[in-house]
Amino acid sequence: MLMAGEAQRRSQWPLALSLLVALTGLVVLWFYNWRNGVLIFAGSVGLAGLLRVFLSDTKAGLLHVRSRMFDTTFLFLTAAAIAVLGLIIPN
Repeated sequence: MLMAGEAQRRSQWPLALSLLVALTGLVVLWFYNWRNGVLIFAGSVGLAGLLRVFLSDTKAGLLHVRSRMFDTTFLFLTAAAIAVLGLIIPN
């Protein structure tokens, strides 16, 4: 039987995965190529949106903030905005 704290930690893997990809994007941005890093970061926000679409409210953990429609719309629009800005800013 899972303890309450352990069950809560297990339900946070979607957020942890998204943050790990975002951290990877920030490392790439800082040390290698800023544009690729920004695109990886935008991908992490898009990944959070995809996870929010396909996971139930309880399994989504902290990705569940409001309704599924609001969360996914907000995450996808934010990912698109970050990607567009990363692509149109000149070197």
